[in-house]
Amino acid sequence: MAYKINNTCINCGACASACPVSAISPGEFIYRIDPDICVGCGACASVCPVGAPQDS
Repeated sequence: MAYKINNTCINCGACASACPVSAISPGEFIYRIDPDICVGCGACASVCPVGAPQDS
């Protein structure tokens, strides 16, 4: 199941660096995860300092 980044995102980019499939990109205010690319591995959630990535 794909992850989604919630509004607690502080736009630090840690999640994007950790994503093994490059599914995460910067949005206007927060990072975004492309659900068609996300493999649901949770790497983004494990490095996020504020817990913004959540499985949907």
